[in-house]
Amino acid sequence: MPSTPAQPIKLYRHALSGHCHRVELLLNLLRLPYEPIDIDLRAQQQKQSKFLKLNRFGQVPVIDDAGTIIADSNAILIYLAARYDEGRWLPADPISAAQVQRWFSVAAGPLATGPAGARRINVFGASLDAEALIVQSHALLAIINEELADRDYLLGQAATLADITCYSYIAHAPEGNVSLVNYPHVRSWLSRIEHWPRFIAMQASAAGLAA
Repeated sequence: MPSTPAQPIKLYRHALSGHCHRVELLLNLLRLPYEPIDIDLRAQQQKQSKFLKLNRFGQVPVIDDAGTIIADSNAILIYLAARYDEGRWLPADPISAAQVQRWFSVAAGPLATGPAGARRINVFGASLDAEALIVQSHALLAIINEELADRDYLLGQAATLADITCYSYIAHAPEGNVSLVNYPHVRSWLSRIEHWPRFIAMQASAAGLAA
């Protein structure tokens, strides 16, 4: 049986970060006790020496599990699933494990630079090319919509870490003026996730959620 934390896991986060939300979602799904510690990104708290001792790259999220420090959202997902899960969220068989890694790469690549990037313009005031990022976002969403045409989740009929790592920024893509209207399979997938027991939503930004 998986162990349980000796004390609440410290989660250094920002409430509007999809990277942080994916970690917080898994913590809730695994029923793990945790203490959220908010880092003010606008005040550059993530670049101050105290935080840089936790993550030299100066990025959230970071967790502190009784002295075990893990940075990077996807690395944290793997750690939590490997240590505290019974194999549901992180498949052990080589093919499924490779497919999860494929979606981790999507989350760190075209999802981060597409929907998440477009959202950064409205939510965090990033100086990026909105038009180009919106075009890139729709190209990605069209692919994901096709992937989900004959399955409930990204790997098939069972949910995995692949779904958790991709959910947050796709669900909040409209905050970057990326509409989900033309992607019915994506919207159905989002709805299935949002009906999971112990699902928690990410805080919406002042940018609001369009269609």
